[in-house]
Amino acid sequence: MSVGNVDGKTFAGMLLTGAHHLADNAKTIDALNVFPVPDGDTGTNMNLTITSGAKAVQESDSDEVGVLAAAFAKGLLMGARGNSGVILSQLFRGFAKALEGNKDLTAGKLANALDAGVKTAYKAVMKPVEGTILTVAKDAAATAVEKSKTEADPVALFRSVVEAARKSLSRTPDLLPVLKEVGVVDSGGQGLVTVYEGFLAALTGEELPAEVQHGKMENLVNAEHHKQAQDFLDTTDITYGYCTEFMVKFEADKLKENPFDEQAYRENLNGRGDSLLVVADEDVMKVHIHTEYPGEVMTYSQRYGSLINMKIENMREQHAAIVGKKEKQERNQHAIVTVAMGDGVKALFESLGANIVISGGQTMNPSTQDIADAIKAANAESVYILPNNKNIIMAAEQAASMAEVQAFVVPTKTIPQGMRSLLAFEASQPADANEEAMTEALTQVKSGQVTHAVRDTTIEGVTIKEGQYIAILEGKIISAASDAEAALELLLEKMVSDEDELITVILGEDATKADDRLEDFVEAKFSEAELEVHEGNQPVYTYLVAVE
Repeated sequence: MSVGNVDGKTFAGMLLTGAHHLADNAKTIDALNVFPVPDGDTGTNMNLTITSGAKAVQESDSDEVGVLAAAFAKGLLMGARGNSGVILSQLFRGFAKALEGNKDLTAGKLANALDAGVKTAYKAVMKPVEGTILTVAKDAAATAVEKSKTEADPVALFRSVVEAARKSLSRTPDLLPVLKEVGVVDSGGQGLVTVYEGFLAALTGEELPAEVQHGKMENLVNAEHHKQAQDFLDTTDITYGYCTEFMVKFEADKLKENPFDEQAYRENLNGRGDSLLVVADEDVMKVHIHTEYPGEVMTYSQRYGSLINMKIENMREQHAAIVGKKEKQERNQHAIVTVAMGDGVKALFESLGANIVISGGQTMNPSTQDIADAIKAANAESVYILPNNKNIIMAAEQAASMAEVQAFVVPTKTIPQGMRSLLAFEASQPADANEEAMTEALTQVKSGQVTHAVRDTTIEGVTIKEGQYIAILEGKIISAASDAEAALELLLEKMVSDEDELITVILGEDATKADDRLEDFVEAKFSEAELEVHEGNQPVYTYLVAVE
């Protein structure tokens, strides 16, 4: 690198060092997360977001700044978590757009890119709040633009950027009274400063700030202070209780019927909650909103494409847990308790309306007490229990008989049955009508699994060798194959009929990520059926399959 010129290799180092520095200090930044509501941890969310961007940079074989910036921005968008993560993705989306076609980076280009990032991020936020990451980014970019008028050295310019960001961060308590009351700086702003410090260290070759490396950031609260800080918010002050995040993968046929207008979409959602962020490119849209009715928001959004990467968190429960107390609340009318293994499967159930997901399944059956505790925690007049495994049904029935409230066991034996049963639930219906509808729904889905054999055997006429993959349809082994994908194809050939319209494949923790092979197979064999693929991360089963 020479003065006035940052090459692609150095630029990649900046991005990776910034991500690494944020990862090292995510927990410390989490301690600042007291405003506006406790929907997750800022440091953790920003870390997950930037880690996705860093991975995209590492996978790129380009040495051009513009290409690397675009890869970083796309990775951030796909991995964005929480308000702070989505805003971070937009800062670098605008940054990357300004650098399109550039092989290197000058001081002027750097300043313009930082400024473009701020404009993009402010546009994405429906109601920008000053004293947050947005303010820190804006003040730093303004300094960069002014400095670039006389400074041609990108290193000197970025020193000024970092210094301006630190000063802006120190002023955030003056802009947000709750920060001053608690005695902390803004968590998202601190996260951005941490990223910028990593950038500067990569440019200069200097060590990262020692106080940050040792978890002693200036203005950060300690663990005990963090517990006290949460008490400045009251659970009842949270108007919109569910932090809802999802992505929409645009589909041409749906867009033809419902043309997408980002501003109109944003205005529609603005009436359904707060802390709204909507960002989109030509392929996908990312949405973050705090709302009382997540299902309504996601149903509305489906008119433009299919939902992916869904996450819903109950912020009232989260806040109560943080301050170490549970608020006494009036009982809800209904609640659903279900059993599942795998983070992705858990998220799927939560997105479909499950209130409590007990960790368990084929290799770890929850006890009667586990289920009884979940029924109690659900705090509802009527609780529906979905075991999702035949070996759990009896324990669920025992727990239901012990419950002090009305408890129904819907005898789901598979994850697909559990999902289909959830879709049949209607909050407006009486309890017995829901039980009947949810039980009837079990007949409307076919269930299949692919897993690996642990020993040689012959069962149900199928000869199986240890290590092979076996296809199971409605609990019956139907075939075996040398690889999981082949077993999945054999399973689908047996499962899918001409009348079926939807094939859902849930990928296990050892599954090959969805690729063209599966899509091509379904298109060739079942052209009338729609394919949905979700990452379930479940153990034991390489694939779970639902056909409707």
